[in-house]
Amino acid sequence: MTSPDRLILLTGATGYIGGRLLGRLEAQGARVRCVARQPENLRGRVGEHTEVVAGDVFDPESLHAALQGVDTAFYLVHSMSDSKGFVVEDREAAHNFAQAARANGVRRLVYLGGLGQPGDLSPHL
Repeated sequence: MTSPDRLILLTGATGYIGGRLLGRLEAQGARVRCVARQPENLRGRVGEHTEVVAGDVFDPESLHAALQGVDTAFYLVHSMSDSKGFVVEDREAAHNFAQAARANGVRRLVYLGGLGQPGDLSPHL
């Protein structure tokens, strides 16, 4: 059960897992703030009490603003682009988010990784 006085930040709310988590958090009465590069993509997907802010994991300043006052942050973002540097990009994005969370006193950071078997993992895992 979530505490209605603690603010939860959710990244990846436009994705499959993030969208489902958003619905569960809202149903529990949680205070939720979603961060998205394109906040307009969340129109019609969030409840009336859910806050939506612009932010990008590659823009640390936008993360600092998004994480102000947050108790728990869910990091559901992965840079699975066609770029050859997606491993470096994924690490940079996670680092930016972790640094901003630390600087803003976020108490709990939930990171969604991936499953796999040793020897059969993609480079980013």
